Amino acid sequence: MLPVRDQLPTRKLPVVNYVLIALNIVGFFWMRSRIAAGFPPDRLLSAWGLVPAQLLEAPSDAWWTVFSSMFLHDPTGWAHLGGNMLFLWIFGDNVEDALGSVRYAAFYVLSGIAAAGAQVVIDPGSTIPMVGASGAISGVLAAYASLYPRSPITVLNPIFLLWFIFGLFLNLPAWLVILEYFVVNLLNGLGSIGVRGGGVAFFAHLGGFVAGLFLVRILMTGRTRRDHERWQQFRPSPRRPAPRRAAPWDAPRRRDSW
Repeated sequence: MLPVRDQLPTRKLPVVNYVLIALNIVGFFWMRSRIAAGFPPDRLLSAWGLVPAQLLEAPSDAWWTVFSSMFLHDPTGWAHLGGNMLFLWIFGDNVEDALGSVRYAAFYVLSGIAAAGAQVVIDPGSTIPMVGASGAISGVLAAYASLYPRSPITVLNPIFLLWFIFGLFLNLPAWLVILEYFVVNLLNGLGSIGVRGGGVAFFAHLGGFVAGLFLVRILMTGRTRRDHERWQQFRPSPRRPAPRRAAPWDAPRRRDSW
């Protein structure tokens, strides 16, 4: 299920979330510029991505790739970056709104570290570089599901025949959309055990997700959980018009009820 938007407005400008999105976009175009200048893509990914075998062999030399890999994506296509930034745009601002900007920044980085650690533990001898913000964003999804489980999320209707009943878009509760994300990654991760070669680092996604579930509870200490609109129907609900401010000439016609 591809989410399109949520319906939970933020109370403050999500500055950190915007900065994270900008850093990922800048990193993507930087890598493309290096490739355009003649730098081999494989060498670029090996130099800046997280390579588990290199990290374990020389942690003092490769520790920084845990962080650099969080802000880089496959420079040969747009899908990796586009999908990650869509999820971060939809879910990240509300998590920042709940945690506060400083705690959200710490949460994001810690989720990314946990994601990298999970992939290294699962495949310590891998020489394939890992890049992408998916692990940290998985933590963001877990936090959103924990904070706003019944918040309505508008998704693209994945079943063509249901377009004639519900339309092109559906409203689903956040917990269902995010649970589907977790289950798909879990099944793919289990299926990838023992398979050599490149691909998606599913266990990084799972590691970031599990870390996010625990971290959000710790970092919400001292903060009040915000109430949110509950999912009620499959169809995207129409926008409610803003209440009209009463004009002075409306007062004589107003009737009080007891």
